[in-house]
Amino acid sequence: MPDYFEETHMGKIAVLTNDLQADVVHKTPERTAAMAQAQGTFVKFLDEMRRRGHHIFHLQLVNLPDDPNVERDLDGTLPLQRGSEGAAILADFLDPADQVVEKNKDSGFYETELHDRLQAAGVDTVLVTGLQTQICVQTTAADAFFRGYNVWVPSDCVVSGNAADRDRALEWLAGYCATVAPSEDILSSLDVGGELPRKVVKILP
Repeated sequence: MPDYFEETHMGKIAVLTNDLQADVVHKTPERTAAMAQAQGTFVKFLDEMRRRGHHIFHLQLVNLPDDPNVERDLDGTLPLQRGSEGAAILADFLDPADQVVEKNKDSGFYETELHDRLQAAGVDTVLVTGLQTQICVQTTAADAFFRGYNVWVPSDCVVSGNAADRDRALEWLAGYCATVAPSEDILSSLDVGGELPRKVVKILP
Protein backbone atom coordinates (compact mmCIF):
# COMPACT_ATOMS: atom_id res chain seq x y z
CA MET A 1 0.00 0.00 0.00
CA PRO A 2 1.18 3.59 -0.58
CA ASP A 3 2.54 5.91 2.07
CA TYR A 4 -0.52 7.90 3.08
CA PHE A 5 0.94 11.17 4.28
CA GLU A 6 3.65 13.57 3.37
CA GLU A 7 5.73 15.10 6.15
CA THR A 8 3.54 18.21 6.24
CA HIS A 9 0.56 16.14 7.43
CA MET A 10 2.30 14.11 10.09
CA GLY A 11 1.45 14.85 13.69
CA LYS A 12 -1.55 17.08 13.06
CA ILE A 13 -4.19 14.51 13.97
CA ALA A 14 -4.66 12.70 17.29
CA VAL A 15 -7.14 10.12 18.50
CA LEU A 16 -8.34 10.70 22.05
CA THR A 17 -9.76 7.67 23.86
CA ASN A 18 -11.83 7.99 27.01
CA ASP A 19 -11.94 5.58 29.93
CA LEU A 20 -10.81 2.33 28.31
CA GLN A 21 -10.42 0.92 31.79
CA ALA A 22 -11.83 -2.19 33.46
CA ASP A 23 -13.58 -0.26 36.24
CA VAL A 24 -15.49 1.68 33.57
CA VAL A 25 -16.04 -0.95 30.88
CA HIS A 26 -17.13 -3.67 33.30
CA LYS A 27 -19.16 -1.52 35.67
CA THR A 28 -22.41 -2.87 34.21
CA PRO A 29 -23.27 -5.85 31.98
CA GLU A 30 -24.68 -3.43 29.43
CA ARG A 31 -21.38 -1.57 29.09
CA THR A 32 -19.42 -4.81 28.88
CA ALA A 33 -21.68 -6.07 26.09
CA ALA A 34 -21.55 -2.78 24.19
CA MET A 35 -17.76 -2.70 24.35
CA ALA A 36 -17.50 -6.33 23.24
CA GLN A 37 -19.55 -5.42 20.19
CA ALA A 38 -17.46 -2.35 19.34
CA GLN A 39 -14.00 -3.60 20.28
CA GLY A 40 -12.98 -5.22 16.99
CA THR A 41 -13.74 -2.11 14.95
CA PHE A 42 -12.29 0.17 17.64
CA VAL A 43 -8.96 -1.67 17.89
CA LYS A 44 -8.67 -1.83 14.11
CA PHE A 45 -9.25 1.91 13.84
CA LEU A 46 -6.54 2.66 16.41
CA ASP A 47 -4.12 0.37 14.57
CA GLU A 48 -4.89 2.04 11.24
CA MET A 49 -4.37 5.51 12.70
CA ARG A 50 -1.04 4.45 14.21
CA ARG A 51 0.00 2.96 10.87
CA ARG A 52 -0.70 6.29 9.20
CA GLY A 53 1.56 8.03 11.70
CA HIS A 54 -1.00 9.72 13.94
CA HIS A 55 -0.94 10.13 17.69
CA ILE A 56 -3.03 8.17 20.18
CA PHE A 57 -3.75 9.75 23.57
CA HIS A 58 -5.53 7.62 26.16
CA LEU A 59 -7.44 9.67 28.73
CA GLN A 60 -7.23 7.73 31.98
CA LEU A 61 -9.89 8.57 34.56
CA VAL A 62 -8.54 8.56 38.11
CA ASN A 63 -10.89 9.38 40.96
CA LEU A 64 -9.69 11.61 43.76
CA PRO A 65 -10.72 10.49 47.28
CA ASP A 66 -11.86 13.99 48.26
CA ASP A 67 -14.09 14.52 45.20
CA PRO A 68 -17.67 14.73 46.57
CA ASN A 69 -19.19 13.97 43.16
CA VAL A 70 -17.42 10.64 42.56
CA GLU A 71 -19.81 7.71 42.19
CA ARG A 72 -18.68 4.99 44.56
CA ASP A 73 -19.37 1.27 44.31
CA LEU A 74 -22.30 -0.16 46.26
CA ASP A 75 -19.98 -1.21 49.08
CA GLY A 76 -18.53 2.30 49.32
CA THR A 77 -15.27 1.45 47.57
CA LEU A 78 -13.71 4.18 45.44
CA PRO A 79 -13.24 2.85 41.89
CA LEU A 80 -10.53 3.99 39.50
CA GLN A 81 -7.88 4.65 42.11
CA ARG A 82 -4.46 5.68 40.83
CA GLY A 83 -2.26 2.63 40.29
CA SER A 84 -5.07 0.11 40.63
CA GLU A 85 -5.66 -2.70 38.16
CA GLY A 86 -9.15 -1.41 37.42
CA ALA A 87 -7.83 2.02 36.45
CA ALA A 88 -5.21 0.76 33.99
CA ILE A 89 -5.79 1.25 30.26
CA LEU A 90 -6.96 -2.08 28.83
CA ALA A 91 -4.06 -3.83 27.10
CA ASP A 92 -6.02 -4.62 23.92
CA PHE A 93 -6.19 -0.89 23.12
CA LEU A 94 -2.70 0.11 24.20
CA ASP A 95 0.49 0.39 22.16
CA PRO A 96 3.93 1.35 23.52
CA ALA A 97 3.96 4.45 21.32
CA ASP A 98 0.67 5.75 22.76
CA GLN A 99 0.52 8.48 25.38
CA VAL A 100 -1.58 8.29 28.56
CA VAL A 101 -2.97 11.44 30.16
CA GLU A 102 -4.56 11.31 33.59
CA LYS A 103 -7.84 13.13 34.11
CA ASN A 104 -9.88 13.51 37.28
CA LYS A 105 -13.14 14.67 35.69
CA ASP A 106 -15.18 13.58 32.68
CA SER A 107 -13.58 15.96 30.17
CA GLY A 108 -10.06 15.14 29.10
CA PHE A 109 -9.24 18.87 29.01
CA TYR A 110 -10.36 19.85 32.51
CA GLU A 111 -7.26 20.67 34.58
CA THR A 112 -5.08 18.19 32.66
CA GLU A 113 -1.93 18.30 30.52
CA LEU A 114 -3.81 17.28 27.39
CA HIS A 115 -4.01 20.65 25.62
CA ASP A 116 -0.33 21.43 26.22
CA ARG A 117 0.73 18.00 25.01
CA LEU A 118 -1.42 18.25 21.89
CA GLN A 119 -0.01 21.67 21.13
CA ALA A 120 3.54 20.41 21.62
CA ALA A 121 2.80 17.68 19.06
CA GLY A 122 1.37 20.19 16.57
CA VAL A 123 -2.12 18.67 16.71
CA ASP A 124 -5.05 20.68 15.40
CA THR A 125 -7.54 17.87 14.73
CA VAL A 126 -8.81 15.41 17.34
CA LEU A 127 -10.92 12.30 16.96
CA VAL A 128 -12.76 11.65 20.21
CA THR A 129 -13.61 8.04 21.10
CA GLY A 130 -14.39 5.77 24.05
CA LEU A 131 -16.88 5.64 26.93
CA GLN A 132 -19.43 6.88 27.67
CA THR A 133 -20.60 8.76 24.60
CA GLN A 134 -23.07 10.98 26.46
CA ILE A 135 -20.62 11.90 29.23
CA CYS A 136 -16.84 11.75 28.69
CA VAL A 137 -16.89 11.71 24.89
CA GLN A 138 -19.39 14.57 24.71
CA THR A 139 -17.66 16.80 27.27
CA THR A 140 -14.18 16.14 25.85
CA ALA A 141 -15.36 16.91 22.33
CA ALA A 142 -17.05 20.14 23.43
CA ASP A 143 -13.96 21.25 25.35
CA ALA A 144 -11.78 20.49 22.32
CA PHE A 145 -14.09 22.63 20.19
CA PHE A 146 -13.90 25.49 22.70
CA ARG A 147 -10.11 25.37 22.37
CA GLY A 148 -10.22 25.65 18.59
CA TYR A 149 -9.62 22.05 17.57
CA ASN A 150 -11.18 20.48 14.52
CA VAL A 151 -13.30 17.76 16.18
CA TRP A 152 -14.38 14.43 14.67
CA VAL A 153 -16.16 11.53 16.34
CA PRO A 154 -16.00 8.02 14.81
CA SER A 155 -19.55 6.81 15.42
CA ASP A 156 -18.55 3.15 15.71
CA CYS A 157 -15.72 3.82 18.19
CA VAL A 158 -17.85 5.31 20.94
CA VAL A 159 -19.69 3.21 23.50
CA SER A 160 -22.55 3.63 25.95
CA GLY A 161 -24.34 1.12 28.11
CA ASN A 162 -27.59 2.41 26.62
CA ALA A 163 -27.77 2.71 22.83
CA ALA A 164 -30.32 5.52 23.07
CA ASP A 165 -27.88 7.57 25.16
CA ARG A 166 -25.16 7.02 22.56
CA ASP A 167 -27.39 7.98 19.64
CA ARG A 168 -28.70 11.09 21.40
CA ALA A 169 -25.14 12.22 22.18
CA LEU A 170 -24.00 11.64 18.61
CA GLU A 171 -26.92 13.69 17.32
CA TRP A 172 -26.00 16.54 19.68
CA LEU A 173 -22.33 16.40 18.70
CA ALA A 174 -23.14 16.38 14.98
CA GLY A 175 -25.50 19.31 15.40
CA TYR A 176 -23.01 21.43 17.29
CA CYS A 177 -19.27 20.87 17.53
CA ALA A 178 -18.14 17.72 15.73
CA THR A 179 -18.22 15.88 12.44
CA VAL A 180 -19.63 12.42 13.13
CA ALA A 181 -18.83 9.61 10.69
CA PRO A 182 -18.06 5.87 10.65
CA SER A 183 -14.40 5.03 11.17
CA GLU A 184 -14.03 3.55 7.68
CA ASP A 185 -15.24 6.81 6.14
CA ILE A 186 -12.75 8.76 8.23
CA LEU A 187 -9.88 6.54 7.10
CA SER A 188 -11.00 6.89 3.48
CA SER A 189 -11.09 10.68 3.80
CA LEU A 190 -7.56 10.65 5.23
CA ASP A 191 -6.28 8.44 2.45
CA VAL A 192 -7.75 10.68 -0.24
CA GLY A 193 -6.93 14.12 1.16
CA GLY A 194 -4.38 13.55 3.91
CA GLU A 195 -6.45 15.56 6.37
CA LEU A 196 -9.97 15.98 7.69
CA PRO A 197 -12.00 19.07 6.78
CA ARG A 198 -13.13 21.36 9.56
CA LYS A 199 -16.83 21.44 10.35
CA VAL A 200 -18.63 24.56 9.20
CA VAL A 201 -20.56 25.68 12.25
CA LYS A 202 -23.96 27.21 11.53
CA ILE A 203 -26.28 28.36 14.28
CA LEU A 204 -29.76 27.97 12.84
CA PRO A 205 -32.76 29.99 14.05
